[in-house]
Amino acid sequence: MSRHSKMQQQVLALYRQFLQAGRDKPGFIPRIRDEFRENSRIKKKDVMHIEYLFRRAQRQLEQLRDVNTKQLGSFSKPKTDR
Repeated sequence: MSRHSKMQQQVLALYRQFLQAGRDKPGFIPRIRDEFRENSRIKKKDVMHIEYLFRRAQRQLEQLRDVNTKQLGSFSKPKTDR
């Protein structure tokens, strides 16, 4: 097995923290997994985008850890009629 870069280790640790924080909140685990799986397709050389998502995820994790958080908000792209 190859070693992970420091950023990869940080992302994996963040993923574990998300899973732990979402454990007691119904419906959160599948959304967390889907989001990380979707972003796993980002090229490793796209460091700026990865760092942006990492910082954003850290803020979202703090919100998720809040005991008053009951649901996740989402932003979706508007569907275009063609």
